[in-house]
Amino acid sequence: MEARCQCGSVSFKTPLDKPLALYICHCAECRRQTSSAFGTSAIFPRFQLPQAELLSCYSRPTPSGHTLYCYFCRNCGTRLVHSTPGKNVVSVKGGCIEGLDWTRAIHIWTKSAMVPIPEGSECFSEEPSESDYCASQESLDQPTDPPGMLVGSGGYPTAADLEESTAGPGDVKGACELSGKLGGIRH
Repeated sequence: MEARCQCGSVSFKTPLDKPLALYICHCAECRRQTSSAFGTSAIFPRFQLPQAELLSCYSRPTPSGHTLYCYFCRNCGTRLVHSTPGKNVVSVKGGCIEGLDWTRAIHIWTKSAMVPIPEGSECFSEEPSESDYCASQESLDQPTDPPGMLVGSGGYPTAADLEESTAGPGDVKGACELSGKLGGIRH
């Protein structure tokens, strides 16, 4: 599937013709991250992002104690991909992908929803319990690259970054693992 930022400076192709899972998240952090009523995340096996001068990254702790790396276009600010060290999948932000089939999207954190959930949709009041992303994660091989590395993605987490990858007492609670929280920008 073709994906790109709003200004077109960063573009890439997903490794599969359709995502492993598609989430519409209604948590407060996804709403803040998108400045909208919900966030969208298409889950794909980890892949190499393109070499792009304007692709940058910032990181933040997740409620489960991992570090989430959030890749975005420095020119237009479009959030494109989220990655967590040690996970074999990435979250591509749904709005940047052409041709997604939204009819099978899974709604999560519906207890915080600001808009009605379509009747008949699969939904969870918080996150699905099978894993951080979906049961299909187990069917993928674990990555052989170092944790968190997305080559050519605008940033490689340093050893210090990986050591600091635990959430502290003041971090977000009640937010999904797919969202990002305002934090320091890494270039």
